[in-house]
Amino acid sequence: MQQQFIELLSTVFTVILFFLDIAFIWLPIVLAISLYVIWMRAIRAEWIAKIDWVMLEMKLPQEIRKTPQAMEIVLNGLYQGSKGSWLDKVSKGRLKNWFSLELVSIEGNVKFFIRTPTMFRDVIEAQIYSQYPTIEIYEVPDYTRDVDYKGKDSEWSVWGAEFKLQKEDAYPIRTYIDYGMDREGVKEEEKTDPMVSTIEYLGSLGKGEQAWIQILIQTAGSRFSKPGKWFKKEGWKEQGEALIKKISDKAKKDGAIFSMLSKSDDRKVEAIERNISKLGFDCGIRTIYLARDDTFRPSMIQGMVGAFRQYNSNQLNGFKPTNSTSIDFPWQDFRKIRLTKMKKNMVDAYKRRSYFYLPYKKTPFTLNTEELATIFHFPGSVAGTPTFGRIQSKKSEPPMHLPQ
Repeated sequence: MQQQFIELLSTVFTVILFFLDIAFIWLPIVLAISLYVIWMRAIRAEWIAKIDWVMLEMKLPQEIRKTPQAMEIVLNGLYQGSKGSWLDKVSKGRLKNWFSLELVSIEGNVKFFIRTPTMFRDVIEAQIYSQYPTIEIYEVPDYTRDVDYKGKDSEWSVWGAEFKLQKEDAYPIRTYIDYGMDREGVKEEEKTDPMVSTIEYLGSLGKGEQAWIQILIQTAGSRFSKPGKWFKKEGWKEQGEALIKKISDKAKKDGAIFSMLSKSDDRKVEAIERNISKLGFDCGIRTIYLARDDTFRPSMIQGMVGAFRQYNSNQLNGFKPTNSTSIDFPWQDFRKIRLTKMKKNMVDAYKRRSYFYLPYKKTPFTLNTEELATIFHFPGSVAGTPTFGRIQSKKSEPPMHLPQ
């Protein structure tokens, strides 16, 4: 045994000496890669710090008769395909632009926000007014500034979570079309709007309570490894095409032909084809429930967990919570040090709207415009929450200062 150990030790030293002998080859490469990573992180952080943001609040009229398809058209205007040149990325740290769609309750008062780089403000306002001419849009301060969460010493109690898809991105969630909301002329009392349950929950919050929902979006990119290729990436549409082929190949293996898929498989193929036919956005969803210590209600956490359950489909796709600020067992977190850090990071990530890049880089998922318009649109009067503030006056035309 001792002899074997000596031989093993000798082998290790031999390998170490070999790598030291050829250090002139690999050391410059390692140093170059390390310097490149440090440089890119620094200039990207500088690029993000220089972005001028604006928070826009949308105040809704008493009546909105548009279907969520109107919001699809608005979202099309946020599809920013330009990534910038390779030189801009390396020399300036240029990043793909992103936006935050936010649905918030401040003590039961439900509000809609869009946080955007200032350079896109006119585009967003023009898109919204073109589809919803009676809506009013205001620049407002960031509501998150009113909450200073300091961890265990804070006057706030916090719970937060993020959401991800249950299956591959190309499988669609249950959308407004599945709920029959794409039909014009349907009476308000006959509509089934899946967003209403979320709005009702938000409207049920009381004094000292807040609930924040942010949907971060960015033009979908190629982030899936391409089969058979080491360095090449493909997008979610290619992923969808691969899924369709996989379903059809399975049917052929089972003795069927593509035109004779089972009803279940046929519905899946049809849904995937419709899904990938529209523009896609890489997304991240983050939710937070917080309240003053004396008003925090643990029961309200379930409302947050269920905020996206109505979009789930057993046959296709759905959302599920992840990265929640919770610990399974008390002995896993001595003196709540780990839990406190999780909560502080969750609030900080929300305030920064950080998801696609550092300091809180996450893996996004892709939703198309139909899916996004389902989980974020301006509801009609079917959303009857008393604290869901609506403007009394009616505007016949959008403001004249908008660009032509």
